[in-house]
Amino acid sequence: MSSKDWLEKDFYQVLGVPKSASTSDIKKAYRKLARELHPDHNPGDAQAETRFKEVSEAYHVLSDEGKRKEYDEMRSLFGSGAFRRGARQSAPGGFDVSDLFGGADPRTAGGDRRFGGGSFSDLFSSIFSGGAGQRRPTRGRDVETEVTLDFSDAVRGTTLPLSLRAPGVCDTCGGDGAKAGTQPRTCTQCLGTGLVTRNQGSFSFSEPCRECQGVGTVVTEKCPECKGTGGVTKTRRLNVRIPAGVADGQRIRLAGRGEPGVRGGPAGDLYVHVRVRSDVLFGRTGDHLTLTVPITFAEAVQGVDLRVPTLDGQVTLRVPAGTPSGRTLRARGKGVTRRDGTSGDLLVTVEIVVPTELSKDARVALESFAEATGPAPRENLERSTTRQHTTGKGATSG
Repeated sequence: MSSKDWLEKDFYQVLGVPKSASTSDIKKAYRKLARELHPDHNPGDAQAETRFKEVSEAYHVLSDEGKRKEYDEMRSLFGSGAFRRGARQSAPGGFDVSDLFGGADPRTAGGDRRFGGGSFSDLFSSIFSGGAGQRRPTRGRDVETEVTLDFSDAVRGTTLPLSLRAPGVCDTCGGDGAKAGTQPRTCTQCLGTGLVTRNQGSFSFSEPCRECQGVGTVVTEKCPECKGTGGVTKTRRLNVRIPAGVADGQRIRLAGRGEPGVRGGPAGDLYVHVRVRSDVLFGRTGDHLTLTVPITFAEAVQGVDLRVPTLDGQVTLRVPAGTPSGRTLRARGKGVTRRDGTSGDLLVTVEIVVPTELSKDARVALESFAEATGPAPRENLERSTTRQHTTGKGATSG
């Protein structure tokens, strides 16, 4: 990302959050917009794809505490008029800071001309440390995406093919920006160092060469694919392994699967946000699966062997005689696989189903059963009611 991008783009506005937004608010806003604008949800919609890139770019800066601080400081600095062209701000030694940029707008001085050019902080690093900040290896940016899994795939784990659109090195020119059969020439202004030294009284300052913009080489015949930038937006296809037991809302980090690094720098990371579809039978509580199974009153009274489904077939559970409605039985090891290889359990809750219609024979049998067993014991309720009435009368008479 160039310094001009950082200065001219209002990343807070892109995400629709105030400048005072917390990291959590920024993350929520990003996830909402990313889901709405994701290319998979908007096939063929170029405008949505552009907005998706803008949102990802804004989140990349504002979600990083260091980058956000640098961004806010630069926006505040130039928004207030400091270092603006023609503003005669003095620096140590009595020279005009704008002279460091040859009278040019510092927002564009030393700007990116090649893929992966340095940020504005690299420019100041080069000026005041004398080092070639823009030429150092740079780590690739992190990439975020979202996937939606079936319930069973989330429990068991799965491998998903993903297509990611992100900046990458131009394959046609290999990243040097030159047309096939030609080579970039060494910059005659800086002799390939990318820096020029200027004297200001008793001070000497190194700054990025304006001729080659700090790259050290100049492209005479530009690559037709990348227009001389050395970089293009690519579609990368990769297979991503989702571990067993991943939960809804979880974020998986895949090291080194993000954007490629620049000038030999390491690649960024890929973060996959997981959404899990609900299942018609099973629920989930931590590492345990849950299941509700209906039984009849007779089965609850007499006991029964239940054949219940799991994600790996069926198991038999014994419902003891006299089981009340709502009791939970446990099938060990039939739940979610943990990282250490062990598994949670399947928790089966039985519910007694009360029939709404009975045949004549069933009704006669039920009446006989009711006469033989009598009503449920409710003496304690009756004693409690009598005691409350008696206590209440005593309080009133007193």
